[in-house]
Amino acid sequence: MRIVHVIGSLDPASGGPPMVVGRLAAAQAQLGYDVRIIAYDCPQQEQAIATCRDTIPDFDQVTLGNIPLPDRRETYCGKQAYAMTHKHLSDSEVSVVHVHGVWEPILRQAALAAVSMNVPYIIAPHGMLHPWSLSQSKWKKKLALLMGYRKMLTGATAIHALNSDEATHIRALGLHQTCHTLPNGVFLKEIEPLPAPGSFVRQLPELSGKPYILFLSRLHYKKGLDRLADTFAILAEKIEHLHLVVAGPDGGDELRFREKIKAHHLDARVHLVGPLWDKSKYAAMLDAACFCLPSRQEGFSVAITEALAVGVPVVISEACCFGEVVEAGAGYVVPMDDSDPQQSNQGLADALQHVLDTQPNTQMRNAGRELVRMRYTWPAIARQSIRYYQQMIGAAHAR
Repeated sequence: MRIVHVIGSLDPASGGPPMVVGRLAAAQAQLGYDVRIIAYDCPQQEQAIATCRDTIPDFDQVTLGNIPLPDRRETYCGKQAYAMTHKHLSDSEVSVVHVHGVWEPILRQAALAAVSMNVPYIIAPHGMLHPWSLSQSKWKKKLALLMGYRKMLTGATAIHALNSDEATHIRALGLHQTCHTLPNGVFLKEIEPLPAPGSFVRQLPELSGKPYILFLSRLHYKKGLDRLADTFAILAEKIEHLHLVVAGPDGGDELRFREKIKAHHLDARVHLVGPLWDKSKYAAMLDAACFCLPSRQEGFSVAITEALAVGVPVVISEACCFGEVVEAGAGYVVPMDDSDPQQSNQGLADALQHVLDTQPNTQMRNAGRELVRMRYTWPAIARQSIRYYQQMIGAAHAR
């Protein structure tokens, strides 16, 4: 079987989906399948691919179909994507196309190419069909649906949902084809052995001997940084030596966050360290007292899964759709509503304080590690994905 993944970019600064696609593809290649990834080149493409090869087990077994950086015409039409997908499907008798995302011409053209060759395709929206996501640039998305994207969605053999919440939102849009639930995961080989405890703190001497909360994600409005700033202000009054470390590329919200922190007079206790990758990321997680992600919307956060695998307690918003955290005893899930920010921020502060007051949280840390090992490793997820593909191919041949 040939598996062709299609995504706009493999640049990890674009968020979670590029990280997910590279790892899912590598895990499928480990099982002996012919796996391809089609994506546009990006300014950091060479570095992004080199990083994938250096860190992702067996990524070198994946064939890459790079499309040159798009000009304006390609950005709107995606014709090169059609040709590239057609090329990668033309010499294989049994294939499936896995489309990652929704609102990009490269994805729609890949779907059209699959249809032209009678190849089944599955779409992974990665949270882009969540009501909150659809409310952003709402009219552009309504127009896009009229201009061919609804046809792309309804024409898919199946939809790949990251969790049951996403599956519910997808069905509410009138997409009634088979919806396969397949979470994101981790390669334990990437994480273990863990860095030596204290290796991150040694790089920031001002953290020495002080507990810190870690936020690690894009600095984007949907990630809830504004919520975290106000919540940290509540905690900082009660816990004298508490610090906050914010790691990730700017997604448009960094300046607003800095202004909030300055208004709270907390500049000396908040550290923006930029993006962290690989062992530096795991070192920051390992030394943290708690990981916090108060998002307004998530598909299935890789960062949360990695934090659990490292063994750090997590405090996340209900919108992260990760209720298993509470079931496993690995952290807290907090309902948050922008219509009542004061109550939401206080609820987040209470959950964080409970974690901070019960250090070292050995039971909670072990519970997180066990949860990931039992349910969220890429080899197991890849095996399940192959079963779904086989069902899709069988259904397509039965038509």
